[in-house]
Amino acid sequence: MAEQQQQRSLSAELQELFLVALGAVPGALLRWQVALHWADRHLLVNVLGAALLGYLAGLPAVPRRQLLVGIGFCGSLTTFSSWMLDAMQLISTGQIADALGLIGLTLGLGVGAAALGFWLGQRLRPLTPPRSEP
Repeated sequence: MAEQQQQRSLSAELQELFLVALGAVPGALLRWQVALHWADRHLLVNVLGAALLGYLAGLPAVPRRQLLVGIGFCGSLTTFSSWMLDAMQLISTGQIADALGLIGLTLGLGVGAAALGFWLGQRLRPLTPPRSEP
């Protein structure tokens, strides 16, 4: 009985790992393309990711969707460490006001985008509850 439960647990973990990886690849590819073509790349992807995560939070919880889109896609799309590196590079070159502006703008827009996404998720949620998943 315990062995069967352990195999089921491993199978469920592998399915979850697959969902996260499946979402992470397009998120990372989109982040890479944005970095190639837009100057304010971290601001754009972080605000977009915050809006999408806010939207997901406003919808009824569906674990597989949260793994695929929330953790996988948004987790690889958003770039906290790169954003902090940009701020640190500005500080190291004496551009402290620019660094504080980057931090403040990203935080302000990110919270606003997450709130707007959450509001939209609450308003656009389906009328029927989602199927429960095992």
